[in-house]
This record gives sequence, C-alpha cells and structure tokens, in this order.
Amino acid sequence: MELTLRHNIRNIYWMFFFQSFMIIIAVFVPLLQRHGLTMAQVLQTQALFAFVVAVAEVPSGYLADLWGRKNTIIIGQGFIAFAYLWLLPADSFMDFLVYEALMGLGISLSSGADLALLYDTQTALNEQGDGKDATHGKHISRIVAIEGYGGAASGIAASFLTLLGFDWVLWAQFFSGFISLAFALSLVEAPRRLSTESHRANIQKLFSTMLFKPMVLWISLTIIVFGLLGLYSFWLLQKYWELQDIPVTWFGYLWAAHCVIRGIVAQHAHDVEAALGWQKVFMLSAALPIISLFGMGLFSGWFGIAFALGLIVCRGLSTVVFYEALNSRVNGDFRATINSMVSLGTRSLFIVTGPLLGFGVDTFGVNSTLLILATVLLPIVLAVLYFLSIHVRREEELQVITETELEKTLTA
Repeated sequence: MELTLRHNIRNIYWMFFFQSFMIIIAVFVPLLQRHGLTMAQVLQTQALFAFVVAVAEVPSGYLADLWGRKNTIIIGQGFIAFAYLWLLPADSFMDFLVYEALMGLGISLSSGADLALLYDTQTALNEQGDGKDATHGKHISRIVAIEGYGGAASGIAASFLTLLGFDWVLWAQFFSGFISLAFALSLVEAPRRLSTESHRANIQKLFSTMLFKPMVLWISLTIIVFGLLGLYSFWLLQKYWELQDIPVTWFGYLWAAHCVIRGIVAQHAHDVEAALGWQKVFMLSAALPIISLFGMGLFSGWFGIAFALGLIVCRGLSTVVFYEALNSRVNGDFRATINSMVSLGTRSLFIVTGPLLGFGVDTFGVNSTLLILATVLLPIVLAVLYFLSIHVRREEELQVITETELEKTLTA
C-alpha cells in the first residue's frame, strides 16, 4: 500500500503536467479566428465553458468526496480526451461550443478531486510514517510549478508545430489528452473516512465552513477575484500580441516564457512569503497585476509586452499562497467540494463578464479595454485583501493568546 501511495503522488504530478500541456492554448485565439470567429465569439465560447463548469463544479466535487476521487478524475479525464477528439474536425462556431462544453464537464470533474486525492495520499503516507517530510503546502507549490512547466513545454511545441500547420497542433493535443487519461487510470483511492451523514447534514457543514468561518470566506473571495483577473488577462494576451505584430509562430515561445516564470515563482512562493511576510506578499499581489494592466494599456510593442510579466509573477505567487491558506483551513472530508465552490465563484462571474470583455475589445480596442479593466479591478482587489488582512491579524492574535494560556497551564 505504501509503495502504491507513493506512485500515486508521482502519477498525479504527471497527470497535472499533461493536463496543462495544452498546445492549442498558445494559439487558441488565432485558431478560432482562422475559422471566422470574432473576438466576441471567442469569449462567448469561454463563457459557455465557464457556465458548464459552474453548473457541474460543486456537484462533481461533492461526488468526488462521497463516491471517490479516482472515479471522478477518470471520468473527467475521459471527457477531456473526447473533447480533443471532437476538436480535430471542428470548423464552426457551434463545433467550438460543443468542444468547450465537453472540456467544461471534464475540468469540473477533475478539478478539486485531483488536489483532494493528493492531500489524502500525503495524509495517509504521513500516518504510515512514510511521508518523507513532504507537506501539503509543498505539493501545492509543486503542482503550480508543474503546470507552469507543462504550459511552457506546450508553448514551445505549439510554436514548432504551427510552422507545420494547425492540424499538427490539434493531433498533438489529442495524443497528450490520452496520456493524461492513462495516468488517471493508474491512480488508486487513498484510504480515508467517508461521510455517513445525510446529504442535508453534509451541505449544512459545507455552508457553515464557507460562510461562518471568516478566514475561509475571505480567502475564497480573494482566490475568486485573482482567478477572474487571471482569466481576463489570459484571453487578452494573445489579442494584444497580435496587435503588436508578433507572428503567430512566436506565440508559443512567449507563452512558454510566461509559464516558466510562473513555475519558478510558484516553486519558491513559500520562500518568498517566509522572507517578506504575508503583508508584503499581499502588497505585491495587489500591485503587480494592476501595474501590468495599466502598463499594457498605455504602452505598445515589446515594452508593453514586458509589463505582462507582472501578471504572471502575481499568478505564480498568489495561487500557491492563497490555495495553501484555504486548504489548510478546511475539513478534509469536503476539500474537493470546497475547492470546487471556489472555482464555481470564478466561473460564474466570468459567464457574465467574459462576453462583455470581448465586446469591449471589439468596440473600444484592446488597450482601452485593459485600462478600463485595471480601473475597475483596482478597488475590488484592494477591498478583498484589506478584509482578508484584518482576519489574518485576528487569527495571529488569537494564536498568541492560545499559546500564552498553554504556557500558563504548563507552568502552573
């Protein structure tokens, strides 16, 4: 069992790598535009993806908590592999909508369950004395780093394959999807106690955790805001590169550079937090994306492109710090569901705002849209980080009081 669980961690890492090895991402906007889609239609496909994820996210997370992480992950990876198969002959707006719907089902089933299985596996190894000093926080930083390196590898592959033609990109994506499915099939369910309470009792526990634990609530809201910011910037980047007269064959290399930077930052996120403290990490998380959006909006050429690096650094740092803060404070029995509820919040907001963003690009241009986006997001980012910082300080004060009382008890 111990050997199997150790293989579990390795296989989950590889699954994350190939799941993030999305070759089409680096050239997705040009690909859809080649088939006649406008920028508004491109973001409408993403709104549908967000809608499907929003509808299926929480039920799939709850299913993973009660039915098993492995089973849910396998079905999710199966949907993703089938989506890539569907994409091979896709040629119309409707075809791409179907592709996004299949991807939405696959992602919603996999996300949350994969991280929860990794946590369950590490917990079981620790209980067996075979944890090898690995912590849950290290796994999160490694996963974000692996996703970054997987994205970098896919970006380089995309730039190379676009020289041969977009069909090569699609076929390579199809095969990578089945590799990810193969690693999912090799997983085993980690031993854990399943809830025997009624669905109503379980749902009450979930909402009491999300709504009546201020730290969990504000961390969740912070992740939602930064996740939304990441989605906005991602879908604007390729259009921005296009307007700077960057050849599409270079898109993959630019995307690879972004992914490598994100991976390196994620890998050292805990070191950065330890060196700077959470206050300065919060300040960086607020400043970097807003400065980047304003810089991209005000400048053009390679100088404007360079400003986008702030978005990437922020994503690598904030994802690790905030997700570790969330997962360390929630009950393991419903970890997949809570992670899915956070993703639901991000996707639900994107359903409404994503098409508006695409309309803004088509109507006002990318640069003006970036400036508007920075202006709107600035007070929102500052608000969530301000309220989160209040509760972090309260938690620290409570911890000091608890430790003082414990010392008094021990010395009495």
